[in-house]
Amino acid sequence: MDSLNKFSPYTHWLVRLSLAATFIYHGLGKFPMAQGMADMMGMPIFMVYMLALMEVAGGLLILWGGVGPDWATRAAGGIFAVVMLGAIMMVHWPNGWNFMSGFGEGTNNAGGMEFQVLLFVTGLTYFINGNSDNK
Repeated sequence: MDSLNKFSPYTHWLVRLSLAATFIYHGLGKFPMAQGMADMMGMPIFMVYMLALMEVAGGLLILWGGVGPDWATRAAGGIFAVVMLGAIMMVHWPNGWNFMSGFGEGTNNAGGMEFQVLLFVTGLTYFINGNSDNK
């Protein structure tokens, strides 16, 4: 087990990299389809652009926070938590818990909220703990 312990100071990168990849990917993907998303969700297009910017910024901040200031990690965590809370309440809640529920059933076809809850809680953890896990 001692051989594994030498890697523990770097394991926060596993979560940081997966969060960054997820949010940057989905944030960048919103730009070319912003109008369609705005129409589907009944919101102004500038809100879709703001959401996309928040997701990309959060992804970049969580990476920077791994080598830089604590506030960058906390800001990223706060962004992730707010974005995911909005996604849960506005899109995924009606489909229940299971990620696969809602697909092809006449609902919004966005699936349940289990993945979004995981991202919300992970973001909230980084918001609360900051870089304290970077040992």
